[in-house]
Amino acid sequence: MALNLTLKPFERFVVNGCMMRNGGRKSTITVETRADIVRETDLLKPDAASTPVRIVYFLIQNALIMPERRDKLVTDIQIRLAELATVFGSELRPHVFEAANNVSRGEYFTALRDLRPLMKREEEVFGALVAKEEENA
Repeated sequence: MALNLTLKPFERFVVNGCMMRNGGRKSTITVETRADIVRETDLLKPDAASTPVRIVYFLIQNALIMPERRDKLVTDIQIRLAELATVFGSELRPHVFEAANNVSRGEYFTALRDLRPLMKREEEVFGALVAKEEENA
């Protein structure tokens, strides 16, 4: 199944570890084969990786955009996901397991998406701390 990626003018995105930038006009790119793709807006800056879930998100994002480091990163990611599984209750724990399964299958973008509900809960718990760090980033 093809992926249609609609890009804003000058929007940046990563394809198979290569940072790219769209031209001055809105455009759509159709990706017809499997590729690791992520928009810059979905990337977490290193200084924003300040909570347990955000650290795991950052590690998964690095596995996505740095294929040469995946082997080492996957081990670290799985260890941290196992730790997160002990923290979250039955309502959110399935997201941790889904992220772990997706990392094992090499589906890193999907694993990032699996962590978003956990990041939302983390923001609720840590509140202003996370919001303040994002403002300063």
